[in-house]
Amino acid sequence: MANEETQEKNLIVFEEIEEKIHLIRGQKVMLDSDLAEVYQVATRVLNQAVKRNLHRFPEDFMFQLSVEEVDNLAMRSQIVTASKRNIRFRPYVFTEHGAVMLASVLNSPTAIEASIKVVRAFVKMRSILALHQDLADRIKELEKVAGKHNQDFRVVFQLLGEIKRDPKFLKRKIGFVGEKKGKAKK
Repeated sequence: MANEETQEKNLIVFEEIEEKIHLIRGQKVMLDSDLAEVYQVATRVLNQAVKRNLHRFPEDFMFQLSVEEVDNLAMRSQIVTASKRNIRFRPYVFTEHGAVMLASVLNSPTAIEASIKVVRAFVKMRSILALHQDLADRIKELEKVAGKHNQDFRVVFQLLGEIKRDPKFLKRKIGFVGEKKGKAKK
């Protein structure tokens, strides 16, 4: 029973983390404030630790959002509230590798445990996206096949229409054909 509760709690944590992963500049990233919440530290503490160790965070690990990106994120996400939108600084975002590096910079048991959960959430999201890509590829292939079949049927219907209008293909009616009124049999 306790194992089921732990699994359910972990599932909730994964879902909460997954909701905080955004696609920005073609990369899956998390905001500094969201990671600070996961690692149970203040955002300013997290950013200070990063600034002391900037050499550990190349651009493919972490980057700062532009004003437009902040506005776009605020408009499409309920996570970034209006109060966060009016901030004087632009937040940093961290890729999966940056989130792992944060754990080593913060160097606390909580950060290490949280980084494992964050990495698992990124991995789960990656596998879900790969599945969706596979389905998208299959749908494209089916659309191609359906398009070819549509062209083939169009030709068949066109030929059938021509055949129906051609007098040599018209059949004589089968069955009793009565005399037309007005004509008497002699």
